[in-house]
Amino acid sequence: MTEPPSEPRATQPAPVMRGLRGATTFDVDERDHVCERTVELLHAMVDRNGLEHNDLVSVLFTATDDLHSVFPALGARKAGFGDIPLICARELDIHGATPQCIRILLHVNTSTPRNGLHHVYLHGAMALRDDLPS
Repeated sequence: MTEPPSEPRATQPAPVMRGLRGATTFDVDERDHVCERTVELLHAMVDRNGLEHNDLVSVLFTATDDLHSVFPALGARKAGFGDIPLICARELDIHGATPQCIRILLHVNTSTPRNGLHHVYLHGAMALRDDLPS
């Protein structure tokens, strides 16, 4: 007896690397507070985009010149992101730019199309992208 032909399965597109943006601000330049805000932002970026830890490729952190207490990557390492390449850099010092700001560029493998990603801006950084839904 032969089996009837099966219907073709819907296939999900193969994952590609995409960049996911986020930013937050800190209220005081203190190690614990900066780490807390950094981890809050990373978790929000991962959660809002339905990402798994193994989807994460690397993370680039930038911080404004008024951050001196800690590298944002320290908070990420302590929160379980230590097996992912992390790097910190200085943000450009532009007059009128948002002060006390940490920005993240998270590289991820995902099958979500670019226009389906949810970039995350928290606290005082929400004004950086007022074109995005909160």
